[in-house]
Amino acid sequence: MSIDLLAIGTVTRDIAIADPSATDYVLGGTVSFAAVTAARLGRRSAVLTRAGDDIDLSDLQRVADLHVLPCENTTTFANLYSPDGRVQYCYTPSPPIAAVDIPPQLRAPHIALLGPLVNEVHAEVASTFDSDTLVAAVPQGWMRRWDEDGKVFPTQWTDMAEILPHLDALILSIEDIDGDLSQVEEFLKYVPLVVLTEYRDGSTIYNRKPESEVEIVPIPPRPANEVDPTGAGDIFATAFLLRLDETGDPLDAARYANVAASFGVEGQGVTRIPSHKQVLDYMARHPWRHSAA
Repeated sequence: MSIDLLAIGTVTRDIAIADPSATDYVLGGTVSFAAVTAARLGRRSAVLTRAGDDIDLSDLQRVADLHVLPCENTTTFANLYSPDGRVQYCYTPSPPIAAVDIPPQLRAPHIALLGPLVNEVHAEVASTFDSDTLVAAVPQGWMRRWDEDGKVFPTQWTDMAEILPHLDALILSIEDIDGDLSQVEEFLKYVPLVVLTEYRDGSTIYNRKPESEVEIVPIPPRPANEVDPTGAGDIFATAFLLRLDETGDPLDAARYANVAASFGVEGQGVTRIPSHKQVLDYMARHPWRHSAA
């Protein structure tokens, strides 16, 4: 059977306190949210990840074709939220995932989503797939570092020129670039489509046209009763790519993804990720159409 979406990156043990010895955790990581989102939206996914024996992957195995590369300890994150925003701590980061780790049967999915969290996805992976595959990335893991205590800080994306030319789309948050939109201009020199998520304000599409002009379109949000924002960007990215694969329309795909992610944050973890029908029903009740200037 063909794979609709292949997600590549480390899974994580997400703990509620900044203590690497904590034993209570929930399964996290871009690939985990991507697999559950794809399943809820009625699509087939595969996951290529690294994990140790310190995590239970049975829930993930129920929703995706799971390929686990071994490592000593699973990447562990503490995500601490306050009125001033999120503070993250990273412990036991995963070893790399390289192109040689991708088996032949995973090299021609409809969509390949690279979701690094700790700089573990090698640059060469982006150029590994079949020419018909839609290749995209959520680059946060290439744009962070951590100190000796594990506290996470933004850092320069040093190998973006090796990765971006092989992508069809780049999906990231306003937080990832610390509000610096000049970075989007730099990305667009290499990749034709950049999607910027903006938390409660929805998202913005930056679409580079063949004549080098850039179409910039803000996409309105669905108001949400936020309970847990963890994974919202990953839900968005997965929903966006699946809808883009279906319709070929990035504006419709971004609206679809805004709605999907807004439902997702209304419950803990993955509990409120919506179905395809739920998203379409909302879009039908709240139609939106872009009016070109």
